[in-house]
Amino acid sequence: MDKNSKIYIAGHNGMVGGAIKRQLQKEGYTNLFMRSFSELDLRNQESVNQFFEKEKPEYVFLAAAKVGGIIANNTYRADFIYDNLMIETNIIHASYANQVKKLLFLGSSCIYPKMAPQPLKEESLLSGYLEETNEPYAIAKITGIKLCEAYREQYGCNFISVMPTNLYGYGDNYHPTNSHVLPALIRRFHEAKEEGKSEVVIWGTGAPLREFMFADDLADACVFLMNHYNEKQFVNIGVGKDLSIKDVAYLVKDIIGFKGNISFDNTKPDGTPRKLMDVSKLHALGWKHKVELKEGIALAYQDFLNNVYGKK
Repeated sequence: MDKNSKIYIAGHNGMVGGAIKRQLQKEGYTNLFMRSFSELDLRNQESVNQFFEKEKPEYVFLAAAKVGGIIANNTYRADFIYDNLMIETNIIHASYANQVKKLLFLGSSCIYPKMAPQPLKEESLLSGYLEETNEPYAIAKITGIKLCEAYREQYGCNFISVMPTNLYGYGDNYHPTNSHVLPALIRRFHEAKEEGKSEVVIWGTGAPLREFMFADDLADACVFLMNHYNEKQFVNIGVGKDLSIKDVAYLVKDIIGFKGNISFDNTKPDGTPRKLMDVSKLHALGWKHKVELKEGIALAYQDFLNNVYGKK
């Protein structure tokens, strides 16, 4: 990409899209353009086609998606598969039809089979059954990967895919029931601290292992790959190390300053036992993360205080 290349960021109001926008601006890219949901419904094929025909982007970051945690994924199963299929299908096809030079599609680590060998290697895709609670979302994301591969093979499109690990950071979703585990923990511990509660209850056993990446690190990796990677095989993006939900909970508790106890509700689902990404391919390409978890949680908590809790 040149600094004045016309770059479209789909999903710029989300945590990932917003991070990509910041990273591109930080690196001096000046010709960025975006549309909010009220301006362009990416599920509407006609609207997306008209938009691409008019704007003719050279590069596309496809970060738009319907996302959520275990509860949302399991409750709104039809919404998660429909919305995500429509968004990615419309954008990928419009990118082909309007001769976009390169597209980067963002998937999710939940595409991997529930019991795939750890750490998760790119070649484990479609080697077993998916985690039931987020199967519709995972199938939609797998479809996005296969769309990119198919358009590459049939039409020669330079469409690449990346699979991020669990993300958190600026602009995260802190909804009480529809958020991912880390922002949910930040909100829960903060509110417990403010309300003077003596205990915070965490869903599940606390045993599952999870890897977490600061969203701005992901954005850095995406821009790096857009500039340096042109292969069919999708690339895992992560930090290459994990810890238990129990350990994460105690880390969040300490950063926020909650003085009470933590208990675990064993009647609630744990989800996948472990999700650690094999990032050897990414490291071999010359990229590694910069923000460690303790620093990242502190940054995310400050953002929560400034932009979520402080605006109640």
